Amino acid sequence: MKKLTLTDIQVKDKKVLMRVDFNVPLKDGVITDDNRIVQALPSINYVVEHGGLLILTSHLGRPDGKSNPEFSLKPVADHLATLIETKVHFATDCIGDEAKKVIEQADFGEIVLLENVRFHKEETDNDEIFSGQLASHADIFVNDAFGSSHRAHASVAGVTKFMEQSASGFLLEKEIKYLSESVNNPDRPFVAILGGAKVSDKIGVIENLLNKVD
Repeated sequence: MKKLTLTDIQVKDKKVLMRVDFNVPLKDGVITDDNRIVQALPSINYVVEHGGLLILTSHLGRPDGKSNPEFSLKPVADHLATLIETKVHFATDCIGDEAKKVIEQADFGEIVLLENVRFHKEETDNDEIFSGQLASHADIFVNDAFGSSHRAHASVAGVTKFMEQSASGFLLEKEIKYLSESVNNPDRPFVAILGGAKVSDKIGVIENLLNKVD
């Protein structure tokens, strides 16, 4: 089956739930590097310009399943509003009546950023009920969070079970294409350098690269 991308689906007059990676560094409530937000703009702009109501979900930090102002996405919503020419609404929760109310008040061509999905432990548990609650916000799911796509979390994997259509965003598509070309047809010598705090996440990658690198 062909994997769908944003250009394959009709977003006009549709509610689009898009998983992005807005896990950006903050200092005293101020974003110190907005690169991850900027990278998501092509997909965000596409949905807005084509008449969809865009509902964004993301995590920020590790709040351990509890609401914590330190990890709120409100500063991200405020910053996003300065980068885009449409209204950005912010919901103080990602599920429940508050989220539904904000979404109902938004118009097509506008954006709703939901609060940090990791304020609910059900996110990292990939809880089915929580996944269904997130999915109930929208008609279509788009994954544009390359940095989180390896995780079987509710806002990444669980929601897809409840959506009629799921597609990849432009950033995810770009990263997959680049990696595929780099791994399958690399320039030689081919050297792999891996980084990150979670070594366990890298073991599978290392095993798969052993017979490809020089």
